[in-house]
Order: sequence, then structure tokens, then C-alpha cells
Amino acid sequence: MRLRTVLAIKCAKCTSYLIKKLNRGSGVTLPGYVARIIDPKILSAMSEMVREKTIVTMGTNGKTTTNAILYHALKAEGKKVIINRTGANMLNGIISAFVLSTDKHCHLDADYACIEVDEIASVGVLPQLKPDCALLTNISRDQLDRFGEVDITFNKLKTAVTSVPETTLVINCDDVLSYTLAAESKNRFVTYGISEEIFDDISRSEIRESIFCRSCGQKLEYEFFHYGQLGIYHCPNCGLKRPEPDFTATGIELHDELYTFMMDGMLIHSTARTPYNIYNTLSAYAALNALQAQRTHFQEMIESFDYGNNRESIFTINGARVQLHLAKNPIGFQQKISLVLKDKKPKDIIIQINDTYQDGEDISWLWDVDFQYLADAQAESITTNGTRRHDMGLRLKYEDIPCESTTDMRSTIIGLTKNGTKNLYVIVNYSGLYRTNHLLAGLEKETQGGTQA
Repeated sequence: MRLRTVLAIKCAKCTSYLIKKLNRGSGVTLPGYVARIIDPKILSAMSEMVREKTIVTMGTNGKTTTNAILYHALKAEGKKVIINRTGANMLNGIISAFVLSTDKHCHLDADYACIEVDEIASVGVLPQLKPDCALLTNISRDQLDRFGEVDITFNKLKTAVTSVPETTLVINCDDVLSYTLAAESKNRFVTYGISEEIFDDISRSEIRESIFCRSCGQKLEYEFFHYGQLGIYHCPNCGLKRPEPDFTATGIELHDELYTFMMDGMLIHSTARTPYNIYNTLSAYAALNALQAQRTHFQEMIESFDYGNNRESIFTINGARVQLHLAKNPIGFQQKISLVLKDKKPKDIIIQINDTYQDGEDISWLWDVDFQYLADAQAESITTNGTRRHDMGLRLKYEDIPCESTTDMRSTIIGLTKNGTKNLYVIVNYSGLYRTNHLLAGLEKETQGGTQA
């Protein structure tokens, strides 16, 4: 190992230690920046230390959960795996994941690396990592001020994957954008998809990112939509069509809020409460096959897997059931609305919308979400919170849905769990996730410890 690499690792570790010691954050991004300044080739050097395979997970929705499934699946086979589990998926966060996993001699003891990569950052990350496999969950609109329209994301990802021609792609062929990207690249690719109609009308909504053939420009025809532009499609002009996937899930059924399904001969009794997590499971399994990784304990692992990943969590506060959900873009929010409507019991809802850099300062995407369905959600109260709470309130007003606003999340949660329906949904975007998780966990601990909040 080069002296410069050793110095970079040691300085990065010291930086992380000081950040945590001074209580200045989690220390998962700045150490990577420090390491990169000292050794610009640090990521390439670290990736070469991985003994077996490296896989990256990209895509607009589902990449954090999918990456976590891959990590736990490989760990279940006795493998040593590194992961950027905090969701720090830009270049500095990825470098931090590697350097902070080294031992005191600056050596990396890892069989596999499971790395989540931001779509925009992929152009700079993939050529350095040279992953064996790149999994793409889907391509849809995200933060407009960072990603722009969906074609920009498509072109960034295409540039990234074509820069690593030896990398095998794992592609959701139900997404015409992802499938077209794979077909236009020279990379070997494996497909996965779902041929059954399992998403309801609320999930589907009318959010369509790209329903025109990228080969000839003709409008695609669909047998049905899953959600967004995902579905069973074909072009009536040039013949482009959704292929039969290499890996699929069948016999999908919902029992007592949880999904069961068949996959590669296994009957999975999952803990998934939403159909999009079947996609996440399927994509991870397809990637493990593409890597030729062991899958002996996959079924056992996935049947106990927690899909929440701190983004879908359930708490008990003052005897009330409180669900926390992350929604960061139109399609993701539409899935949360569908989940809320599947619950036929009376409920209270809090929606927190912020506009930090993490969230995206442009919140015009709220007008792409079909909030009118909330009128039928059996919601006895809807409360908005966050820096853009009034924008959220205005959006609901246009659907004739009454709501209130609050600047005191803690007091509002306490009041609703004591005097509300005892069934509370809290939906937040990025910057509020950690703080709200911490708040709800603290309130749960207080009430379960015998102290009523």
C-alpha cells in the first residue's frame, strides 16, 4: 500500500473521531473529503482491496432498501461486507465507508462491498470503483433543482455505466427508461420485472415520466401500469417491447398487511407491507445471481428482514400506533398515499415538508402528487409541518381537504397520540427523517417507561 494511501486513511479516521468527540455530526462525509484531498486515488486503491465482488445500487427510488437487502443476504452467507449504510451516497460518503472500515494497520477485511451511489455522482464514482455489478432500480423524477428533468438523470447514468464496460447491469425491465439505457449500452445486462398487476389505482396515479419510445418517438402502448412509467409496454411503430424478465415474482398476495410471493421456487412470507418492496427484493436477488454469490440463506434472511430501514418505522406512543414514512418525490409520495388508503381505520396524518439542499429547494413537485385521494382516507385530522408547511397546506386546499399547520412537532404528536384516533401517520421528506425518528423513538421510550409524554 502506498504511503499516501496510509496517510489518507489515518487522517480520515482522526477526522471522524474528532467530529464524534465534539458532537458535530455522524462523521460519515468529511473523512472521505479529507482522504481524497490527501490521496486523489484513494477510492480506486480501496476498491482493489475487496477480495471478491463490488456491487453498486443506483436509481431514483428503493436503492437504500435494496442495498441493505444485498448487505444482509451476503452477511447471512458468512461473508464480510462493507456498506455505506447511512445513505451517504456521494463520492465523499462512499470513500468514508471504505476508509473507516479499515483496521489499525489500514487494511480492509472485506469479501464484498455493497455501495449505494447517487445518480448524479455515479459518473465520478463508477470509473473509480469498477464494480462487478451495477443494479438500477428505476429512473424517475427526483429533486428538480439537483437532477433537472428525467432525461438528465438518464444521460448521467448512461455515461456512468458505459465508462465501466465490464460491469454487469441488473435492470428493471418494467421501466422503459432503465431497459432502454441497458439496451443502448454495450454492457452485459440481466433483467427483472413483475408481470402481475399488483399496484392499485392510487399507486399508479397519472405520474408518467416517459411513455414515448426512445428509438422512434412513438407513444408507447401499455397493457397496464404498475406506477409511473413502469408496466407492460410496447411500441406500435418500431416493435420495442418489455421483454420477459430473467427474474420475476409471481403469486403475489396480501395477507394481514404483509405480502407473500413466489420467487425462484421459494414461497416468501415477507415482512413487506408495500408492493414496491417486492421490487426491491426481486432486484437484490437478481443481482446476487448476476454476481454468482451464494444464496443458501436468502429465504430465511428475507423473511425476517426489516424493510423499514429507518424510513418506514412503527412506534407505540401513549397507546397509539404511530407510523413514520419517508416521501421524497412524486412517485414515492403516491405510494405512501396508497398505503394510507389501504388502512380503512380512522387516522390522523402529519405531513412535514422542508426545502433544504437535502430535500431539494424546489418543492413544485407537490403539484404532481394526486393528493385528492386523501379526501377518502378516513383522516380525522391532517396537520402540515416544516419550512414549507403553508405550501403543503395550499396544495391540500386546492383539493378541498381541510388541514391545520404546526411549528411544534413534539406537542402535536403528543396531543394526537393522547386525544386522536390512536392511529397516526407521519410523512416527512429527507431533512426531517433523522430528527423525527429520534423524536418518535424518544417519545416511545418515555411512554413505555411509565412516564406519559
